[in-house]
Amino acid sequence: MKVEKFVEIIGADFYTGVPDSQLKALCNYLMNTYGIDPQHHVIAANEGNCAALAAGYHLAAGKTPVVYMQNSGVGNVMNPAASLLNDKVYAIPVIFIIGWRGEPGIHDEPQHIFQGEVTVKLLEDMDIKTFIIGKDTSDDEARNAMVQFREELALGKDVAFVIRKGALSYDETVVYENDNTMMREEIIRHIVRVSGEDPIISTTGKASRELFETRAANGQSHKYDFLTVGSMGHSSSIALGVAIHKPGRRVWCIDGDGAALMHMGAMAVIGSCRPENLVHVIINNGAHETVGGMPTAAGAIDLVQIALACGYTRGGSVSDFEALDAALEEAKGGKGPILIEVKCGIGAREDLGRPTTTAIENKRSFMEYLAALE
Repeated sequence: MKVEKFVEIIGADFYTGVPDSQLKALCNYLMNTYGIDPQHHVIAANEGNCAALAAGYHLAAGKTPVVYMQNSGVGNVMNPAASLLNDKVYAIPVIFIIGWRGEPGIHDEPQHIFQGEVTVKLLEDMDIKTFIIGKDTSDDEARNAMVQFREELALGKDVAFVIRKGALSYDETVVYENDNTMMREEIIRHIVRVSGEDPIISTTGKASRELFETRAANGQSHKYDFLTVGSMGHSSSIALGVAIHKPGRRVWCIDGDGAALMHMGAMAVIGSCRPENLVHVIINNGAHETVGGMPTAAGAIDLVQIALACGYTRGGSVSDFEALDAALEEAKGGKGPILIEVKCGIGAREDLGRPTTTAIENKRSFMEYLAALE
Protein backbone atom coordinates (compact mmCIF):
# COMPACT_ATOMS: atom_id res chain seq x y z
CA MET A 1 0.00 0.00 0.00
CA LYS A 2 1.25 3.47 -0.84
CA VAL A 3 1.87 5.38 2.36
CA GLU A 4 0.23 8.48 0.88
CA LYS A 5 -3.04 6.58 0.51
CA PHE A 6 -2.71 5.10 4.00
CA VAL A 7 -2.26 8.56 5.53
CA GLU A 8 -5.21 9.87 3.52
CA ILE A 9 -7.43 7.05 4.82
CA ILE A 10 -6.44 7.77 8.43
CA GLY A 11 -7.17 11.47 8.00
CA ALA A 12 -5.13 12.78 10.95
CA ASP A 13 -2.97 15.91 11.07
CA PHE A 14 -0.79 15.20 14.11
CA TYR A 15 1.78 12.39 14.36
CA THR A 16 4.24 11.57 17.10
CA GLY A 17 6.39 8.50 17.42
CA VAL A 18 9.66 6.66 17.73
CA PRO A 19 11.09 5.62 14.35
CA ASP A 20 11.05 2.02 13.16
CA SER A 21 12.65 0.42 10.10
CA GLN A 22 9.40 -1.44 9.42
CA LEU A 23 7.70 1.96 9.18
CA LYS A 24 10.43 3.59 7.11
CA ALA A 25 7.97 4.55 4.36
CA LEU A 26 5.77 6.37 6.87
CA CYS A 27 8.74 7.98 8.63
CA ASN A 28 10.20 9.27 5.37
CA TYR A 29 6.79 10.55 4.26
CA LEU A 30 6.38 12.47 7.52
CA MET A 31 9.87 13.95 7.26
CA ASN A 32 9.31 15.01 3.65
CA THR A 33 5.87 16.40 4.41
CA TYR A 34 6.35 18.03 7.81
CA GLY A 35 9.95 17.61 8.93
CA ILE A 36 10.03 18.18 12.68
CA ASP A 37 7.09 20.54 13.12
CA PRO A 38 5.55 20.57 16.62
CA GLN A 39 2.17 21.41 15.09
CA HIS A 40 2.09 18.24 13.01
CA HIS A 41 5.01 15.87 13.73
CA VAL A 42 7.19 15.24 16.79
CA ILE A 43 9.77 12.47 17.25
CA ALA A 44 9.55 11.70 20.96
CA ALA A 45 12.05 10.18 23.40
CA ASN A 46 10.05 7.00 24.00
CA GLU A 47 6.66 5.53 23.26
CA GLY A 48 5.11 6.49 26.60
CA ASN A 49 6.25 10.04 25.90
CA CYS A 50 4.41 9.79 22.56
CA ALA A 51 1.18 8.67 24.21
CA ALA A 52 1.23 11.55 26.68
CA LEU A 53 2.06 14.06 23.95
CA ALA A 54 -0.79 12.67 21.87
CA ALA A 55 -3.11 13.06 24.85
CA GLY A 56 -2.14 16.70 25.18
CA TYR A 57 -2.86 17.25 21.51
CA HIS A 58 -6.31 15.71 21.87
CA LEU A 59 -7.09 17.81 24.95
CA ALA A 60 -6.09 21.00 23.14
CA ALA A 61 -7.35 20.30 19.61
CA GLY A 62 -10.21 17.92 20.22
CA LYS A 63 -8.98 15.68 17.39
CA THR A 64 -7.51 12.20 17.14
CA PRO A 65 -3.69 11.91 17.06
CA VAL A 66 -1.51 9.15 15.61
CA VAL A 67 1.30 7.45 17.54
CA TYR A 68 3.76 5.32 15.54
CA MET A 69 6.30 2.86 16.93
CA GLN A 70 8.00 -0.50 16.58
CA ASN A 71 6.21 -3.25 18.51
CA SER A 72 9.16 -3.33 20.92
CA GLY A 73 7.74 -0.04 22.20
CA VAL A 74 4.37 -1.52 23.17
CA GLY A 75 5.76 -2.16 26.64
CA ASN A 76 6.68 1.50 27.06
CA VAL A 77 3.20 2.60 26.03
CA MET A 78 1.17 0.15 28.14
CA ASN A 79 1.08 2.29 31.29
CA PRO A 80 -0.25 5.50 29.69
CA ALA A 81 -2.51 3.45 27.42
CA ALA A 82 -4.07 1.76 30.45
CA SER A 83 -4.05 4.57 33.00
CA LEU A 84 -4.41 7.69 30.84
CA LEU A 85 -5.90 6.97 27.42
CA ASN A 86 -8.27 4.12 28.31
CA ASP A 87 -11.99 4.77 28.03
CA LYS A 88 -12.44 3.85 31.71
CA VAL A 89 -10.12 6.74 32.63
CA TYR A 90 -9.98 9.80 30.34
CA ALA A 91 -11.25 8.16 27.14
CA ILE A 92 -8.62 9.75 24.90
CA PRO A 93 -8.76 8.27 21.38
CA VAL A 94 -5.44 7.47 19.71
CA ILE A 95 -4.57 5.67 16.46
CA PHE A 96 -1.47 3.52 16.93
CA ILE A 97 0.62 2.48 13.92
CA ILE A 98 2.89 -0.38 14.99
CA GLY A 99 5.65 -2.05 13.00
CA TRP A 100 5.44 -5.81 13.52
CA ARG A 101 8.96 -7.09 14.10
CA GLY A 102 9.25 -10.79 14.90
CA GLU A 103 5.97 -11.75 13.26
CA PRO A 104 5.55 -15.52 13.69
CA GLY A 105 6.87 -17.35 10.64
CA ILE A 106 9.05 -14.41 9.56
CA HIS A 107 12.77 -14.65 10.39
CA ASP A 108 13.97 -11.87 12.66
CA GLU A 109 16.55 -11.06 15.33
CA PRO A 110 16.30 -12.80 18.74
CA GLN A 111 15.15 -9.71 20.64
CA HIS A 112 12.05 -9.53 18.40
CA ILE A 113 10.91 -13.16 18.54
CA PHE A 114 8.86 -13.19 21.74
CA GLN A 115 7.67 -9.62 21.27
CA GLY A 116 6.43 -10.57 17.82
CA GLU A 117 4.55 -13.56 19.18
CA VAL A 118 2.62 -11.54 21.75
CA THR A 119 2.13 -8.21 19.93
CA VAL A 120 -1.44 -8.67 18.76
CA LYS A 121 -2.46 -10.45 21.98
CA LEU A 122 -1.05 -7.60 24.11
CA LEU A 123 -3.04 -5.07 22.13
CA GLU A 124 -6.21 -7.12 22.38
CA ASP A 125 -5.67 -7.59 26.13
CA MET A 126 -5.38 -3.80 26.37
CA ASP A 127 -8.79 -3.52 24.65
CA ILE A 128 -7.15 -1.94 21.60
CA LYS A 129 -8.85 -3.11 18.42
CA THR A 130 -6.34 -4.06 15.73
CA PHE A 131 -6.17 -4.38 11.97
CA ILE A 132 -3.17 -6.00 10.27
CA ILE A 133 -1.85 -4.44 7.07
CA GLY A 134 0.24 -6.60 4.76
CA LYS A 135 1.60 -6.30 1.24
CA ASP A 136 -1.68 -7.53 -0.23
CA THR A 137 -4.00 -5.30 1.81
CA SER A 138 -6.09 -3.19 -0.54
CA ASP A 139 -6.99 0.46 -0.11
CA ASP A 140 -10.64 -0.53 0.30
CA GLU A 141 -9.82 -3.01 3.07
CA ALA A 142 -7.86 -0.37 4.95
CA ARG A 143 -10.64 2.17 4.37
CA ASN A 144 -13.26 -0.25 5.73
CA ALA A 145 -11.10 -0.91 8.76
CA MET A 146 -10.84 2.82 9.40
CA VAL A 147 -14.63 3.13 9.22
CA GLN A 148 -14.90 0.57 12.02
CA PHE A 149 -12.08 2.23 13.92
CA ARG A 150 -13.91 5.56 13.90
CA GLU A 151 -16.75 3.94 15.82
CA GLU A 152 -14.23 2.83 18.46
CA LEU A 153 -12.53 6.22 18.55
CA ALA A 154 -15.88 7.96 19.04
CA LEU A 155 -16.25 5.96 22.26
CA GLY A 156 -12.87 7.17 23.53
CA LYS A 157 -11.16 3.88 22.71
CA ASP A 158 -7.76 3.37 21.07
CA VAL A 159 -7.11 1.40 17.88
CA ALA A 160 -4.03 0.03 16.15
CA PHE A 161 -2.84 -0.70 12.64
CA VAL A 162 -0.21 -3.46 12.86
CA ILE A 163 2.13 -3.21 9.88
CA ARG A 164 3.79 -6.26 8.39
CA LYS A 165 7.21 -6.11 6.76
CA GLY A 166 7.10 -4.35 3.39
CA ALA A 167 3.41 -3.47 3.69
CA LEU A 168 3.87 0.28 3.16
CA SER A 169 5.78 1.86 0.29
CA TYR A 170 6.98 5.36 -0.53
CA ASP A 171 8.79 6.35 -3.70
CA GLU A 172 10.49 9.49 -2.44
CA THR A 173 13.85 9.38 -0.68
CA VAL A 174 15.15 11.25 2.34
CA VAL A 175 18.85 11.79 3.00
CA TYR A 176 19.83 12.00 6.66
CA GLU A 177 23.25 13.48 7.34
CA ASN A 178 25.20 15.81 9.62
CA ASP A 179 28.53 17.63 9.60
CA ASN A 180 30.41 15.28 11.94
CA THR A 181 33.42 13.46 10.52
CA MET A 182 34.02 10.54 12.89
CA MET A 183 32.15 7.31 12.19
CA ARG A 184 30.84 5.04 14.91
CA GLU A 185 32.72 1.86 13.98
CA GLU A 186 36.08 3.64 14.14
CA ILE A 187 35.06 5.30 17.41
CA ILE A 188 34.34 1.86 18.83
CA ARG A 189 37.76 0.62 17.70
CA HIS A 190 39.37 3.42 19.71
CA ILE A 191 37.27 2.56 22.78
CA VAL A 192 38.23 -1.12 22.50
CA ARG A 193 41.91 -0.25 22.26
CA VAL A 194 41.87 1.87 25.42
CA SER A 195 39.49 -0.28 27.46
CA GLY A 196 41.69 -3.35 27.08
CA GLU A 197 40.17 -6.22 29.04
CA ASP A 198 37.63 -4.07 30.89
CA PRO A 199 33.97 -5.10 30.56
CA ILE A 200 31.93 -3.22 27.95
CA ILE A 201 28.13 -3.00 27.83
CA SER A 202 26.98 -1.78 24.42
CA THR A 203 23.62 -0.44 23.35
CA THR A 204 21.14 -2.02 20.98
CA GLY A 205 21.49 -1.64 17.22
CA LYS A 206 24.53 -1.15 15.03
CA ALA A 207 26.85 -0.21 17.89
CA SER A 208 26.73 -3.75 19.30
CA ARG A 209 27.12 -5.24 15.84
CA GLU A 210 30.18 -3.08 15.22
CA LEU A 211 31.65 -3.97 18.60
CA PHE A 212 31.23 -7.66 17.81
CA GLU A 213 32.96 -7.26 14.45
CA THR A 214 35.74 -5.16 15.97
CA ARG A 215 36.55 -7.98 18.39
CA ALA A 216 36.48 -10.50 15.53
CA ALA A 217 38.79 -8.35 13.39
CA ASN A 218 41.19 -7.98 16.32
CA GLY A 219 41.17 -11.71 17.04
CA GLN A 220 39.84 -10.98 20.51
CA SER A 221 37.37 -12.85 22.66
CA HIS A 222 33.79 -11.63 22.84
CA LYS A 223 33.67 -12.45 26.55
CA TYR A 224 34.47 -8.85 27.51
CA ASP A 225 31.23 -7.51 26.02
CA PHE A 226 27.55 -7.63 26.86
CA LEU A 227 25.67 -6.81 23.66
CA THR A 228 22.31 -5.28 24.58
CA VAL A 229 20.41 -6.51 21.53
CA GLY A 230 17.00 -5.33 22.83
CA SER A 231 15.60 -3.11 25.60
CA MET A 232 16.64 0.16 23.99
CA GLY A 233 17.73 2.79 26.47
CA HIS A 234 18.73 0.41 29.25
CA SER A 235 22.39 -0.35 28.51
CA SER A 236 23.62 2.37 30.90
CA SER A 237 21.51 0.88 33.71
CA ILE A 238 22.90 -2.59 32.96
CA ALA A 239 26.39 -1.08 33.09
CA LEU A 240 25.56 0.59 36.40
CA GLY A 241 24.48 -2.75 37.87
CA VAL A 242 27.74 -4.35 36.74
CA ALA A 243 29.88 -1.43 37.95
CA ILE A 244 28.31 -1.42 41.43
CA HIS A 245 28.95 -5.13 41.92
CA LYS A 246 32.41 -5.21 40.31
CA PRO A 247 33.90 -2.11 41.95
CA GLY A 248 37.48 -3.21 41.35
CA ARG A 249 37.20 -3.06 37.57
CA ARG A 250 36.59 -0.20 35.14
CA VAL A 251 33.25 -0.69 33.33
CA TRP A 252 32.47 0.99 30.01
CA CYS A 253 29.08 1.68 28.51
CA ILE A 254 28.86 2.37 24.76
CA ASP A 255 25.56 4.17 24.37
CA GLY A 256 23.70 5.98 21.59
CA ASP A 257 21.96 9.33 21.68
CA GLY A 258 18.52 7.91 20.90
CA ALA A 259 18.95 5.25 23.57
CA ALA A 260 20.20 7.76 26.16
CA LEU A 261 17.20 9.98 25.47
CA MET A 262 14.72 7.11 25.67
CA HIS A 263 15.35 6.57 29.38
CA MET A 264 17.31 9.64 30.40
CA GLY A 265 16.31 9.16 34.03
CA ALA A 266 19.01 6.48 34.14
CA MET A 267 21.61 9.25 34.14
CA ALA A 268 20.16 10.67 37.35
CA VAL A 269 20.35 7.24 38.99
CA ILE A 270 23.95 6.79 37.81
CA GLY A 271 24.81 10.20 39.23
CA SER A 272 23.16 9.44 42.56
CA CYS A 273 24.91 6.05 42.88
CA ARG A 274 28.26 7.63 41.92
CA PRO A 275 30.09 4.49 40.72
CA GLU A 276 33.72 5.55 40.54
CA ASN A 277 34.53 2.85 37.99
CA LEU A 278 31.88 3.66 35.33
CA VAL A 279 32.61 5.40 32.03
CA HIS A 280 29.52 6.28 30.00
CA VAL A 281 30.28 6.98 26.33
CA ILE A 282 27.39 8.39 24.30
CA ILE A 283 28.05 8.25 20.56
CA ASN A 284 25.86 11.09 19.35
CA ASN A 285 24.96 11.33 15.67
CA GLY A 286 21.65 13.05 16.39
CA ALA A 287 19.80 10.25 14.62
CA HIS A 288 17.88 7.03 15.05
CA GLU A 289 20.29 5.59 12.52
CA THR A 290 19.72 1.87 13.05
CA VAL A 291 16.08 2.23 11.98
CA GLY A 292 16.60 4.70 9.14
CA GLY A 293 18.27 7.91 10.27
CA MET A 294 15.41 10.12 11.48
CA PRO A 295 16.63 12.83 13.87
CA THR A 296 16.68 12.71 17.66
CA ALA A 297 16.48 15.68 20.00
CA ALA A 298 20.08 15.03 21.07
CA GLY A 299 21.47 17.16 18.27
CA ALA A 300 20.20 20.27 20.03
CA ILE A 301 20.84 19.56 23.73
CA ASP A 302 23.92 19.54 25.98
CA LEU A 303 24.32 15.96 27.18
CA VAL A 304 27.46 16.81 29.11
CA GLN A 305 25.75 19.47 31.21
CA ILE A 306 22.84 17.11 31.81
CA ALA A 307 25.23 14.44 33.08
CA LEU A 308 27.06 16.88 35.35
CA ALA A 309 23.76 18.15 36.72
CA CYS A 310 22.82 14.53 37.45
CA GLY A 311 25.95 14.03 39.54
CA TYR A 312 28.58 12.68 37.13
CA THR A 313 32.02 13.70 38.39
CA ARG A 314 33.21 14.89 35.01
CA GLY A 315 32.19 15.04 31.38
CA GLY A 316 33.30 16.29 28.02
CA SER A 317 32.36 16.35 24.35
CA VAL A 318 34.77 15.45 21.55
CA SER A 319 34.54 15.73 17.78
CA ASP A 320 37.88 14.36 16.52
CA PHE A 321 39.99 11.30 17.21
CA GLU A 322 42.83 13.13 18.93
CA ALA A 323 40.40 14.55 21.50
CA LEU A 324 38.63 11.20 21.77
CA ASP A 325 41.84 9.32 22.56
CA ALA A 326 42.79 11.90 25.18
CA ALA A 327 39.35 11.69 26.81
CA LEU A 328 39.41 7.88 26.83
CA GLU A 329 42.88 7.73 28.36
CA GLU A 330 41.88 10.24 31.03
CA ALA A 331 38.72 8.28 31.79
CA LYS A 332 40.69 5.04 32.04
CA GLY A 333 42.23 6.23 35.29
CA GLY A 334 39.71 8.84 36.38
CA LYS A 335 37.15 8.82 39.17
CA GLY A 336 33.66 8.28 37.80
CA PRO A 337 30.99 8.31 36.82
CA ILE A 338 32.40 9.97 33.72
CA LEU A 339 30.52 10.95 30.58
CA ILE A 340 32.16 11.23 27.17
CA GLU A 341 29.96 12.51 24.37
CA VAL A 342 31.37 11.67 20.93
CA LYS A 343 30.04 13.65 17.98
CA CYS A 344 29.50 11.16 15.17
CA GLY A 345 28.51 11.08 11.52
CA ILE A 346 25.56 9.10 10.18
CA GLY A 347 26.19 5.84 8.35
CA ALA A 348 27.61 2.34 8.54
CA ARG A 349 29.19 -0.27 6.30
CA GLU A 350 26.77 -1.87 3.87
CA ASP A 351 28.24 -5.29 4.69
CA LEU A 352 28.01 -4.89 8.47
CA GLY A 353 27.27 -8.30 9.92
CA ARG A 354 25.45 -9.48 13.00
CA PRO A 355 26.75 -11.43 16.01
CA THR A 356 27.31 -15.09 15.23
CA THR A 357 26.72 -16.10 18.85
CA THR A 358 23.30 -16.29 20.46
CA ALA A 359 22.13 -13.91 23.17
CA ILE A 360 22.32 -16.73 25.73
CA GLU A 361 25.89 -17.58 24.66
CA ASN A 362 26.83 -13.91 24.98
CA LYS A 363 25.36 -13.72 28.48
CA ARG A 364 27.07 -16.89 29.68
CA SER A 365 30.54 -15.97 28.43
CA PHE A 366 30.21 -12.44 29.84
CA MET A 367 29.09 -13.76 33.23
CA GLU A 368 31.93 -16.29 33.33
CA TYR A 369 34.38 -13.50 32.60
CA LEU A 370 32.90 -11.26 35.31
CA ALA A 371 33.00 -14.12 37.81
CA ALA A 372 36.74 -14.49 37.24
CA LEU A 373 37.38 -10.82 38.03
CA GLU A 374 38.30 -9.65 41.49
